[in-house]
Formats: sequence, structure tokens, C-alpha cells
Amino acid sequence: MFQPKEILYEEAIKNYELGKELLEKYKDVPKQIIENHNNIPEMRNKQNSEFTNIKKNLIIGIRKTHKFVPNHKTSDFLVPYTSSGCTAMCMYCYLVCNYNKCAYLRLFVNREEMLDKIIKTSNKSQKELTFEIGSNSDLILENTITKNLEWTIPKFAENNKGYLTFPTKFDMVEPILNLNHNGRVIIRMSVNPKKIIQRVEFGTSNLENRVKAINKLKKAGYKIGILIAPIIFVDNWKEEYESLLIYLEENLSEEVKKEAFFELIFMTYSYVHKMINNEAFPNAIQLFDEEKMTGRGKGKYMYKEKLRKEGEEFFRKKMQKYFPHNKIEYIV
Repeated sequence: MFQPKEILYEEAIKNYELGKELLEKYKDVPKQIIENHNNIPEMRNKQNSEFTNIKKNLIIGIRKTHKFVPNHKTSDFLVPYTSSGCTAMCMYCYLVCNYNKCAYLRLFVNREEMLDKIIKTSNKSQKELTFEIGSNSDLILENTITKNLEWTIPKFAENNKGYLTFPTKFDMVEPILNLNHNGRVIIRMSVNPKKIIQRVEFGTSNLENRVKAINKLKKAGYKIGILIAPIIFVDNWKEEYESLLIYLEENLSEEVKKEAFFELIFMTYSYVHKMINNEAFPNAIQLFDEEKMTGRGKGKYMYKEKLRKEGEEFFRKKMQKYFPHNKIEYIV
């Protein structure tokens, strides 16, 4: 259970039920009032070396932006929802790329407003829409603090139209196993080889527990997706990722293997990642490799096309071997 060292909050959260609950829950934690959760100068001005300490803070505010962004992968829309950022410290996190050191966990207490817009949009549509509510955070982790999934899932299920989806790297799924989800929730577990999780995805659940969580969720009737993401071309990447596929094939339940779909995503990186990681994790492995990577815009990097193509061919071949009946939604 995450225990913040300090809470920074907008005073208006006191006007919301969840805001009152969180202030009471953390009544013994030091606090300070801020004007805007999206701009906290004292956080932005901290050194990169303080990144791990910054992550120990909890920010609570009101989400002002509610724009639905069209998406054409596993959802129709990316939806701003109840949190942004995370307590984990994955060295490639795209939120670090976007927010620099400010990828700490921010909670938004106006959940009624956000869910109401999702339900209204769903009901107005002639087709069943899928809403990605976890693109900016990890909702399984957040649920251990706010119980927002326990609040959201039954209320959305009552609507009985459309789907919610979100990814996770955490195994704390027990609180949502017995909820009435009506088959309207798609949970996508992100996996990586054991060594990459241990050395790159700091503060997340290990592979064994993630796979156990997948099996529990499927048994509880949730729709399941599996992200192999991000794919990192470490020196022995073929051996590592084939070992991962073997582990999944041997440990996923038959029910999961019958129906789960896969998403495969190659790692992207940035100058911001490079600078923060070098100072915050000086003894960690280097993810930037100039021999393997090329620019993809100002300060951003991706794997070179030849290596990406080799990777795609490798994964399609191995997926056909170990998961011949499961759909690959995309490889990017």
C-alpha cells in the first residue's frame, strides 16, 4: 500500500465526496495547499536526482480537461479519467517524456463528472464504443488508494452499453473480482521478461503475480488482453522474449489462452528519460543505445527500421508457435 510522504492538494477538493475521503484517510500525512495540480513550481524545479523522492508525494486535484481523443487500436477513445502518473518508476515511462519529473501520481476527485460523460457518450452512439480510461495511469494501483475501480465498474455495467478498458502492471486485483461488470470491462496486463521487470520496471508487480492476476480476472469473467510492452532490444532479446512466451504458454489458464488478444509495442525513448535515468538511477542499465536507435522528432528516439522489422518478424513467428489461435491486435 502506497503511503505518501506529503500531500499537495487543491482546496476545492473539499467540495467532493472523494476529496473529503482522501483528506480523512491521510489526516496524519503532512499537507500543503496548491493552486493548480498541473503546475507545481517547487516540483518542477527539483533536480533529476530527486526523482525517486518526488514520486513519494501524492497530488490531489480536480480534472479540468475532459476531451475524448479518438483512438484506433483497442479503443474508440482515450478518455481522461481519475488519475495521471504513477508511484512506479519504469525507466521508459512515456509520462516522464511528456511531464518530465512531474510524472508523480495525481488523483482527480470529480469522478462523477467524468463517468457521466462516458456513459452519455456511450448511450448516444449507434454502435458500442470502447473507452480507454487508463492511458495516463495504472488504475489497479490507483484503486488501492481511491477504490475508484470498485466505484466505476458497477456503475458503468448498469449502463449495459459499450466497454471500458485499461492496462496494468499490477496484481492487486482481488477488490474487483466480485464486482458486477456485466462483461463490459477489458483488462490488459502488460508483461515483459523477468529480468526487464526487475531491472527496468521499478515498483511494479513481478511476472509471476501478473500472470496469476490475469488468470483470476479471466475466471471472474473479465475480457483479457496481454501487452508485450515495451519490447526492449537488450543484448539477448530473442532468448529473453522467447522465454517469456514459453512462460506465458505454460502458466496462463486454458480459458485465457482461448480468448486473450495481444498487443506488441516496441520501446521509444527520449532525451528527458536519458537525463533523469542517468541521475536518478546511476547504477541501472542504459536503455539508450545509439547503435540501435534513431531520432523520431526533437529529443525522441525509436529503434532503427531494420531492427524493428527483425523484431516484428521474430514475434510473429514465435507467436504463431506458442499462441497460434490468439489475435495480435497490432505491432508498433
